[in-house]
Amino acid sequence: MRIRYFDNAASSWPKPAQVAEAMKQCVDEYGANPGRGSHSMAVKASRILFETRKNISKLLHVKNPNDISFALNTTGALNLAIQGFLREGDHVICSNVEHNSVRRPLEYLRRSRGVSVSYTPSDSQGNIRIDDITSLITAKTKMIVCSHSSNLLGTVLPIEEIAELCHRHGIKLLVDAAQTAGTLPLDIAASGIHMLAFPGHKGLLGPQGTGGLYIAPDIDLEPLLYGGTGSQSEEIEQPTVRPDRYEAGTQNTAGIAGLNEGVKFVLQETVEKIHHKEWGLTQRLMEGLLGIDGVAILGPDLGQNRTGIVSFNLAQADSSEISFILDQSYQIAVRAGYHCSPLAHECAGTLGVGAVRASIGYFTTESEVDELIAAVKEISQHYAH
Repeated sequence: MRIRYFDNAASSWPKPAQVAEAMKQCVDEYGANPGRGSHSMAVKASRILFETRKNISKLLHVKNPNDISFALNTTGALNLAIQGFLREGDHVICSNVEHNSVRRPLEYLRRSRGVSVSYTPSDSQGNIRIDDITSLITAKTKMIVCSHSSNLLGTVLPIEEIAELCHRHGIKLLVDAAQTAGTLPLDIAASGIHMLAFPGHKGLLGPQGTGGLYIAPDIDLEPLLYGGTGSQSEEIEQPTVRPDRYEAGTQNTAGIAGLNEGVKFVLQETVEKIHHKEWGLTQRLMEGLLGIDGVAILGPDLGQNRTGIVSFNLAQADSSEISFILDQSYQIAVRAGYHCSPLAHECAGTLGVGAVRASIGYFTTESEVDELIAAVKEISQHYAH
């Protein structure tokens, strides 16, 4: 049974073959603890971490690879940045299309540390205005948190302009690149982003359980985890040297070995080529869906800038029901519901019904897109009246 996979915004699939091969090689040949010994297996494991950090830095245009700290996922990276930076009485601004991985840590700090949180307004497509952000800045504003792209609407937010605003006001910018790392060009050095959280298992084509956080050299975060790092073991305090300060405990070496191959694949193909292909397929999908009675697409209009996310509703049908039919009757995998982004659903006016989200990946084909369109058209016949 062949699955047509349209859930790449949750986790990309399939992966390049070399990703699994590298993971197996690590487990079979050098699955020792990196940074915890001088024998050849431990050195080789450490070398994989170093090489992966270097390749991610090349992709994201980071000058010093040690400014990249590995995490289990974007959520872990965001929590390190948010909880490690904000202090009692600080003020933070974030967009109102943020994922719960941003919103929940912020609301936790509102209750536990007295951090105040302001959400920027947006239109129904998720677009935000710089003037609206500026109007929320106070003397206590220390951070702005912003997704590079909404995981529901596909809207690409103006992070370069927001970064300029932050630099003018002495505010730090944290970017959630969960939907764009590896699929949209990112130049941290040129844009002046202070912190950027990214997953390994989405656009970077690595396995689950991988991700990371870029931290600008002038930022000192309070670690979330304390413990062994393999360095300065005689000291009771957590090391200050990067990346050790933020990487207590044994790393996911096999996963990082797979991530390294995913990043190398992206570098070889180029982000520009990946984006061009996904953009074309996204427009093809949108055009096909817009020709079906009862279908309403969320986010930017056809032809406007967006990532490979196409969320839609069919008449007044429950999104979970449509997703179930697509899976059971057509072997098409999509995601339904609220996508951990209730704020974005409030913007789109879909908080009551959720949405069906189809997300394009680099390995999605034109024929698969056409099959999804045909399936939705066939299903729509039962909801037309």
